[in-house]
Amino acid sequence: MSKIADAKLASEGEKNFRWAREHMNALNALSEKYGRKKPLQGVVLGVCLHVTKETSVLIDTLLKAGADVRLAGANPLSTQDDIAAYLATRTEVWAWRGQSAEEYNWCIKKVLEGKPSQLIDDGADLHVAATRARTRIVGGSEETTTGVVRVRALEKEGKLRYPIIAVNDAQTKFLFDNRYGTGQSTIDGILRSTALLLAGKRIVVVGYGWVGKGVAKRARGMDAKVTVVEVDPIKAIEAHLDGFEVTNILDAARRGEIFITCTGQKNVVPYSAIEKMNDGAILANAGHFDVEIDVKTLLSKSKAVRQARPHVDEVILQNGKKVFLVGKGRIANLVAAEGHPPEVMQMSFANQFLAALYLRKNHTKMENHVYGVPEEIEKEIAYSTLDSLGIVISEPTEEQTAYAQSWAL
Repeated sequence: MSKIADAKLASEGEKNFRWAREHMNALNALSEKYGRKKPLQGVVLGVCLHVTKETSVLIDTLLKAGADVRLAGANPLSTQDDIAAYLATRTEVWAWRGQSAEEYNWCIKKVLEGKPSQLIDDGADLHVAATRARTRIVGGSEETTTGVVRVRALEKEGKLRYPIIAVNDAQTKFLFDNRYGTGQSTIDGILRSTALLLAGKRIVVVGYGWVGKGVAKRARGMDAKVTVVEVDPIKAIEAHLDGFEVTNILDAARRGEIFITCTGQKNVVPYSAIEKMNDGAILANAGHFDVEIDVKTLLSKSKAVRQARPHVDEVILQNGKKVFLVGKGRIANLVAAEGHPPEVMQMSFANQFLAALYLRKNHTKMENHVYGVPEEIEKEIAYSTLDSLGIVISEPTEEQTAYAQSWAL
């Protein structure tokens, strides 16, 4: 039995599902190819993803392939309630926007009560819950950087109980989803929530991984003055050579106007930095969990907190200055906007779909390790995406193939 916000939103959700599907032709091609074969027939699939219009296309693909799907949201504030309502007409869904921490964990528990044999996760909360509950799982996949870090930690401690494919580490995921998807959608979330001009603003991007690269590039493209904060010396040099000012968080705090965290790490914007910020500074997080900005200390030491706009809280500091917190420090692109564009998510979710098929077929030959996405899956997704874009590329000749494999000139 599903639990959602409002079943009456299903018709609106179906419209948004169809809009997303219209722009996810690579995933549609896989759906058509494998839908006839039903390769997931008999598989109960536990899924914990952001419940968005793009996710609904993946769920549709899994259902057409024969899977019995149980779905929970991957964040208390990211569920699009119309999509949850539509999907609840087709499968079991436990997701609604504005969950408490207890409700969020209850939804994950409901997924596991369905006795899934395979998991698809975003952030690893479902994987961790399955590990603690000792649920019998034969294999799973993980969508995002933070989640891959967590499941690798489980493996390192000898607690990983089934093979997991790190979808986030696929080139057809992180090169596009993390950079172009998060880059655009994070800026979209900030624009929707604040309605401010970015041109001329001093924007501080904390972290210069693939997400940070995308956010910094998009911000610069809107004529913002971008500063990068990094702890990795290699990435710091890269940001510098890419033309960005590079400094530390305490120095950046004194000059920045908008701060965007892109690290997956804890307290990269500490309270000590927030105290030094200019009056009216805006704080936003692009990472999966609400730990990158020290929100806990910020709120506990605040003189007052009020809602300034939808998805924007005004926080008065002890020193009398105010800062504006977007989406309560949670993932801004999904709390204040609609998440990644469908054209990007078609590749990420093609990885999830094909990883599920691969695990169904090969889990008995796999050990309890974190695996990369097999090369043949990456190539299938890349060619399918090129086909959807109407792009035909060159193929290497036999001579070139032989030359690439030879030590002789």
